[in-house]
Amino acid sequence: MNDILWRSIKRAQIPAVKEPVSLVRQDGKRPDGVTLLPWARGKLLAWDITVPDTYAESHLHDTACRPGTEADKAAANKSSKYCDLAGTHLFFPVAIETAGTWNQMAVELVKQIGRRTTLVTEDSRETVFLFQHPPIALQWGNAVSFLSTFTATD
Repeated sequence: MNDILWRSIKRAQIPAVKEPVSLVRQDGKRPDGVTLLPWARGKLLAWDITVPDTYAESHLHDTACRPGTEADKAAANKSSKYCDLAGTHLFFPVAIETAGTWNQMAVELVKQIGRRTTLVTEDSRETVFLFQHPPIALQWGNAVSFLSTFTATD
């Protein structure tokens, strides 16, 4: 997922790096990526991606009642984890559940990247294309996870 987002930002001709060493927290963790030029309001863009399991037993009750519940919770956790970046960066938590539901900030970020890419390529379909890539990656990941549950005798 991080590669998809990073490549799309680079396609918009905005330099970015994955897992920047300059933003390491005290616990050794760092966001998944950051732009090298200001994104908006004079601040750099930083993002961190997570994919909560929609069907995990601990999530199932909430996700069955309201789709996107775990994506929203995961995004809120990421936002609080990286709240110290607020002075210098615009932080976007990207949370996409394994069933495909996105948190709202992830949707907004993809729209912004799509608009910026359209300005470069002059192809108005860039945002649509960008929204198609993560679900395909999720399907591949889900298939791999599902197939790994089988044993040789199955």
